[in-house]
Amino acid sequence: MLEKQIEAKVCDYAKELGVLVYKFTSPNRMAVPDRMFIYKGRMFFIEFKRKGQKPTAAQDREHQRLRQHLISVFVVDSVEDGKSTINTMLQLIEARLC
Repeated sequence: MLEKQIEAKVCDYAKELGVLVYKFTSPNRMAVPDRMFIYKGRMFFIEFKRKGQKPTAAQDREHQRLRQHLISVFVVDSVEDGKSTINTMLQLIEARLC
């Protein structure tokens, strides 16, 4: 399955659950994650890849930069992995709100 197909299916799934989903681009910074997800005041990012692909060195550096600021960044290479990531993050967010 192509990266854009995985991305579309995972994003549609997240939107069905009430998550705001934004395509994340930064004109002055290359290698930012593909999508930003916002749910109940919390934010996380997902970098989408085709099955078995890994982030580039520049993407790894940018992911680490975000993680150093306590922002969650995930790399997803399948629809199942993406849905699982969304479910896990929403459960964590809900648990912290209680």
